[in-house]
Amino acid sequence: MANKGIMERLAEGVVLGDGGYIIELEQRGWVVTGAFTPEISMTHPDAVRELHMEMKNAGCDVLQVMAFYGSREKLETVGYGDFTREINKAATDIAREVAGDEMLVAGNLSTTWMWEPDDERSDRMVAEMFDEQIEAQEGVDFVLGELFFSLGEALLCAERIKEKTSLPSMITMSFRADNVTADGFTAAECAKRLQDAGVDIIGLNCMRDPTHMYPLIQEMRGAFDGYLAAQPVGFRTTDETPWFSGLPSFPDKLEPTQFTRYELGEFAAKARELGVNYIGGCCGCKSTHMREMAKELGKFTEQYRWNRKAMPMSDTEYNRQTVGKGT
Repeated sequence: MANKGIMERLAEGVVLGDGGYIIELEQRGWVVTGAFTPEISMTHPDAVRELHMEMKNAGCDVLQVMAFYGSREKLETVGYGDFTREINKAATDIAREVAGDEMLVAGNLSTTWMWEPDDERSDRMVAEMFDEQIEAQEGVDFVLGELFFSLGEALLCAERIKEKTSLPSMITMSFRADNVTADGFTAAECAKRLQDAGVDIIGLNCMRDPTHMYPLIQEMRGAFDGYLAAQPVGFRTTDETPWFSGLPSFPDKLEPTQFTRYELGEFAAKARELGVNYIGGCCGCKSTHMREMAKELGKFTEQYRWNRKAMPMSDTEYNRQTVGKGT
């Protein structure tokens, strides 16, 4: 495990998380569009390992366990329910292997789509699913719960992390069409309630692009004084449809809507100015995006041969321009 934990690193400055995996793996041909599940960590571990390596080389500080939608009920929908523990363990082992001693590994929990407000039965079922994943992801440095559309489920996730581990916790909320959760809470209210629940890092992830996430970042930053996280998508959304999964291009025509690496670099710089402590990317944020973010944050030190102000030329281009000029 890494020498400095997440809380120590945050106390020293901005921490850079990693980028998106699910859609990137689909675009690389490893999974098909549909129910995005993490069985790939068991069926094609080298594909996940390669993505982790790219994020490491790009300058990220953290690797997330590739266990998004890794709860038993979600895996049941694609026939992998009986392999829940094996899948979560495999994903953890891969991340741990690549991280080595330099990087942190974040355990990964996410919305289950099974939680219902004021329903004790759903509370028990979802708690059991979180517990199973937490137990299978042994050896992580902290635990991240993400993509919560309801504050109630996010608070339940935070409770299970605290009950089952002594590790720092990170919870990120997601907003689609409205600036309130499915159970009626604003971003500011979510931040306050999660801080009161003892969550160490609180923030936002997925759905919104940088432009449409900035107002929510500012709202959260003004509501609490703890560590704030922001991980936008790398796909351009609109004022009419500020969440990317609502766009006509979702899920298999997203390529033309993707941000450039430099736009995500600009996000990292602005997010830092807005007081974000944990900066990362979500769906659509490739290793090249993360490398540009790392450069903006002073985390990428490898020398490179050109900059965007100078036009690189191949020998063919050079020869074409010099033919007939006496050179």
